[in-house]
Amino acid sequence: MSVPPDKWRPSLGLVIFAVLATVAVLPLVGLFFFRLYDNQLIRQTQAELIAQSRVLATIYAQEVTARLDSGLTLGAEVPPDVLPDPGDQFTPIRPALDLTANDLLRRRPDALPASQPAQQAYVEIGAKLTPIIRETQKVTLAGFRILDPQGVVIAGRQEVGQSLVHIEEVSDALHGQYRATLRNRVPDKPPPPIYSFSRGLGVHVFSAMPVIVNNRVAGVIYTTRTPNNIFDLLYQERVKFVLAGLAVILGTIAIGLVFSRTITLPMRELIDRASRIGRGDREAFEPLRHYGTREFAQLSQSFLGMAEQLARRSDYIATFSAHLTHELKSPLTSIKGAAELLQDSFQDKGLTSSEQRTFIANILSDTQRLEAMAQRLRELARAESLPQNERTELAPVIADLRSRFPESAIEASGSLDRPIGMSGEKALIVLSHLADNAMRHKAGTIRLEALDERTTLRLTVSNDGEPISAPNRDRIFDAFFTTRRDQGGTGMGLAIARAVMASHGGSIRLKPTDDGVAFELQFPTA
Repeated sequence: MSVPPDKWRPSLGLVIFAVLATVAVLPLVGLFFFRLYDNQLIRQTQAELIAQSRVLATIYAQEVTARLDSGLTLGAEVPPDVLPDPGDQFTPIRPALDLTANDLLRRRPDALPASQPAQQAYVEIGAKLTPIIRETQKVTLAGFRILDPQGVVIAGRQEVGQSLVHIEEVSDALHGQYRATLRNRVPDKPPPPIYSFSRGLGVHVFSAMPVIVNNRVAGVIYTTRTPNNIFDLLYQERVKFVLAGLAVILGTIAIGLVFSRTITLPMRELIDRASRIGRGDREAFEPLRHYGTREFAQLSQSFLGMAEQLARRSDYIATFSAHLTHELKSPLTSIKGAAELLQDSFQDKGLTSSEQRTFIANILSDTQRLEAMAQRLRELARAESLPQNERTELAPVIADLRSRFPESAIEASGSLDRPIGMSGEKALIVLSHLADNAMRHKAGTIRLEALDERTTLRLTVSNDGEPISAPNRDRIFDAFFTTRRDQGGTGMGLAIARAVMASHGGSIRLKPTDDGVAFELQFPTA
């Protein structure tokens, strides 16, 4: 058998540790994925600013339209390619800011003094819109600047009367094109410690919405707001966040202890048992202290059972070999001695014809004994072979038994038609050895009584022959034990019967009885 290369392989403990470490780190790694949501939050903020600006732009346009007759001056004409198609029922402005594309500008420039003040009509419009934008700001938290066509602030909390025309997005809006930008901001409070996880915390969204009246720019709604960010919430709930982290750590430790208790410890103990069994330690067949899981219990029980069976088989083979060597030595020595004497008699004519016939008879008797022993060994080998979907009924087996022992009175009763998990040939081997022993001990009648016990079939085989003496009752199933050695007995019949029953999951035992001999056989049912 080829041996696999000795390469590095991770231990079970290392694999479990890696899995647990991964589980513990996953919540922290998830924080980095929150950066992906920054972009979505920024676009959500832009969409809100677009909606608010559009409402204010509509109100602003109505006010401007109402004052056109009073000499109100409009701004630049909107290019035809910027104007929406008159046939379109809807002309949505979709959020398009992208933080991941580095659309991030420097901090917004400060307002500059206006080159000329705003027209009085625009100042009046700004004054009229101021209460509206302040009430809106209370709810939306957005910053509002209302600009006239020249970029001068006419409404807002700050910078009223100053010019923002030099700002990029405002300049585009004064030419009739909507523009939004992301700009760095100076926070009004210290950022939380987890600031570095998110770029979205340090930006402002600026939206410049042109107000169009008669295809000319009448002003700009300039709004700004800081995007919502999940890390603000995490920082505000930092105590709960720490508690959640501790819960994750404790949960990971608990999982590790469960893994250690149910997998690692039983596996290490099973490995230790295998090593001890390899060194010949018979105490290693004891059950494990902790099985852990059902699968490990089944694995360890199967492994220890197999190891114990192999150990018993090894002991049996060693004992059997010693007995077999002893049993073969006697007839071989007898045959060899008789053959040497016959050989000498042919040379010096020292033996009479009667003595020669005696030696030849001894040789033939010992040869027959060796043949019988060889036959028993073949039966023993077949008896210990593993069964493969074997099935039979006792009725035909008993009919064959009667044919093999016609001189015996064999009586049978009970559940003889119940199938058993054994072939007819092996069942006949078992019953034949019992019948042969009964006949050799002067039995006149052999009785078989079968009783169905659902999962097994109990068969009682009794005879009225000579009883077994008390000293021999514990030895009758030992290989090569016989009280009829001078009559050619091999002492292997009952050992073969027991091996057949054991290999098929059954059993055989000697029952206590006052008269004759009785055996109880437990056959597995098919």
